[in-house]
Amino acid sequence: MPKIKTHSGAKKRFKLTKTGKVKRAHAFKSHILNKKTTKRKRNLRKTVVADVTNVAKVKKMVPYK
Repeated sequence: MPKIKTHSGAKKRFKLTKTGKVKRAHAFKSHILNKKTTKRKRNLRKTVVADVTNVAKVKKMVPYK
């Protein structure tokens, strides 16, 4: 079988944990930060586990990660 190409956008955005969960960063942290509260911006820095409905698609896009 030929190797599967890794999706370039996905490899920059997702990491896999040891247990196989998909880690991702929060959105809405790049600009228009004035109106967002400090608490909200601080919480957007944290990473979260991707939703179960998206995990299969992400793992297909980053097969060797």
